[in-house]
Amino acid sequence: MILESEIWLALVVLLPLAGAILTFMAPRYAPQIGTVSGVIVFGAVVALTLAVVESDATRLTVGGWGAPLGIDLVADGLSTLMLLMTAVVGLAITAYAVGYFGESSAHKRAYFWPLWLFLWASMNALFLSGDVFNLYVTLELLSLAAVALTALVGQPAAVQAAMRYMLVGLAGSLMYLMGVAFLYAEIGVLDIMALASVSEATPPVFVSAALITAGLMMKTALFPLHFWLPPAHANAAAPVSALLSALVVKGSFYILLRLWLTVFAPLGDTFAPYVLSALGIGAIIWGSIQALRQPSIKLLVAYSTVAQLGYLFLLIPLLMDDGADRQAVLSGIVYFMIAHAMAKSAAFLSAGNILHALGNDRITSIIGMSRKMPLTITAFALAGISLVALPPSAGFIAKWLLLNEAIDGGQWLLVVVIIAGGLLAAGYVMRVVGPAFRQVADDQLAVANPVVPASMAWSALGLAILAIVLGFTGVYLLDVLDIGVVILTGGEA
Repeated sequence: MILESEIWLALVVLLPLAGAILTFMAPRYAPQIGTVSGVIVFGAVVALTLAVVESDATRLTVGGWGAPLGIDLVADGLSTLMLLMTAVVGLAITAYAVGYFGESSAHKRAYFWPLWLFLWASMNALFLSGDVFNLYVTLELLSLAAVALTALVGQPAAVQAAMRYMLVGLAGSLMYLMGVAFLYAEIGVLDIMALASVSEATPPVFVSAALITAGLMMKTALFPLHFWLPPAHANAAAPVSALLSALVVKGSFYILLRLWLTVFAPLGDTFAPYVLSALGIGAIIWGSIQALRQPSIKLLVAYSTVAQLGYLFLLIPLLMDDGADRQAVLSGIVYFMIAHAMAKSAAFLSAGNILHALGNDRITSIIGMSRKMPLTITAFALAGISLVALPPSAGFIAKWLLLNEAIDGGQWLLVVVIIAGGLLAAGYVMRVVGPAFRQVADDQLAVANPVVPASMAWSALGLAILAIVLGFTGVYLLDVLDIGVVILTGGEA
């Protein structure tokens, strides 16, 4: 079974890459090739998950040259859950894109599929990378594909947002690479576990942590470095907005989380974790207030992403605290990542359906639209339930885990922020759901294009339902997270 695990480990990176190459070479058949590739990659990720559950964490030495000179791909519970999250959202986006780009220009169809599958391959490689330099390479590939996808619609606002995204991404990557250089100069290895075993709280390591963390904060769009995210996510095509918000920003946060659990663990007693937590508080408050003020649905959902990302940073001090239940804190953070991915992708896909039907996504235009678009409005409402964290959604379970750990750790300010964030989320979700379910006369329902392709409507609804269903199956996800995840001191979790 170990051999099978290694094979699936390679395939989850090679299969989407092969699909990207094929769709680029045969653009006429790109939707068909892309759809088949999406299904196959999803199956490969499921197979790898089952293999990891059965045979424990798996490591693949690429080309026979392992650490410290070569590249290792590593699948443990954390990386496997991230792969599974990407596969589920990716399969839904693939199905959605078939309908969404069906009536688009040949240019958009031809370039979306190779870029999307290349991004998927980059995401999978990032989650499996076992050394800090390979993480840099995969993060750069991910950013390049994301920028190109953002600009795909070709409108001036989208191109401008993509350029800003690219410049911020390059700045973040440069800071990350400088941090890696400091680490290598101080310790002499790049493998994460090798670094963790000898890392100490020395000035070069502290400078490295500051540079790497700042660079990843820019790419994750943590407040106040979030300025690039709303225009990029709001002006991109609907499936691109969904994958940017649900997946791409999680890649940089995953790296930050992985490095602070291991390489930068000796710095846990410094002020740095508290700075990240404070910025998380700022993100929740500022992002929520801005979401309450937006006139369009996509901008509202984009600022909601700014707010929701803040929850990922709230409990970083407890994650680094020897007196806290660090595995429980990690469980809450990872569960929130997955819950947010399902709900936010469903919300953006629903917004895309509304834009397709109405010709605009202004909140004032959706009054009574639940009668004309019941599947889409239901999908947005279910996604909103998870974002607000109402039971029995996955968002509720995730925030409950975070809330419990904040209470147990005596972090009462964080308790207040988590509760207040939920109330603010209810406010901006109801700004869309309330008017959509309002009863109006038929002649007041002006729909420019009432026929939304079934693949678009059901993709959004499927992800929204999954955001609710995961509230009942969290124990299985947390069991997977326990597999081989290294926390802080290099010991098994």
